[in-house]
Amino acid sequence: MSSTPPIIIRKKVVHGGHHGGAWKVAYADFVTAMMALFIVLWLMNSSKQVQEAIGGYFKDPSGKSKMVGTDQSGSGDNFTLTKDNMAKLKEQLQKSVRKMNDFDKLRNQIEMTVTAEGLRIELLESASGTFFESGSQQPNDKGKELLVLLAQEMGKLPNRLSIEGHTDSKPFAGKADYGNWELSSDRANAARRLMQENGIRGDQVAQVRGFADQRLRVAKDPLDPSNRRISLIVQYVESAIPEDHEAAAEPGDHPAAQPSAAPSPAASEPAAAEKPDLKK
Repeated sequence: MSSTPPIIIRKKVVHGGHHGGAWKVAYADFVTAMMALFIVLWLMNSSKQVQEAIGGYFKDPSGKSKMVGTDQSGSGDNFTLTKDNMAKLKEQLQKSVRKMNDFDKLRNQIEMTVTAEGLRIELLESASGTFFESGSQQPNDKGKELLVLLAQEMGKLPNRLSIEGHTDSKPFAGKADYGNWELSSDRANAARRLMQENGIRGDQVAQVRGFADQRLRVAKDPLDPSNRRISLIVQYVESAIPEDHEAAAEPGDHPAAQPSAAPSPAASEPAAAEKPDLKK
């Protein structure tokens, strides 16, 4: 038996040095670049109003830019309409209206005009009745479809609305105590209720007015069917009135509060309103 002691070989494992955190910086740069890429892709597929709103934020972080930014929470499509950009709403609504069922039959009964009050949208009746059946206070299916569509678009805006009802000069032959004054007011109120149930806010409607046959669209023909209409006015956003001016104003100083002082038709409706190009 050999007395030679066993040979034990020990291997010393040397670990590499500390690599540091440089890879973390590179990874963070990669993630940031990917986030920026996805934001750009999202913006490229967003609506023009969203793009303007985001651009306006970086130009004016306080949110008081002239063209964009509102006090309304929710959709990024919100933007304030002034005299400078009311035409944008007109184009947007025209595109939406073209998506209606049977639009080809209605294109001549929808008129949009930028006036001194704001954007005026006229829903004109025909001899057979387009949006309201003859003598009815409630809109028919076509009238409901159009009013709901307009409510969904206008509900995104901070602008106040006025809703008007108009009739022709033909006497209402239904009830002895019910005439064109009541009919025009009831139709305007029916439009308001439907629109408030489908998009516009409860505090967004500033006025509901019934004019009977006092503001004829076709003055030379008081019985023309187009004199029967519903008018929606998207009002301009007015600048704030100084407090001292408000304090000096008296309730009787506002002619709008007096029915007898209503402006003439020419003041709010151009004599030859331009038909919007809805055929595009």
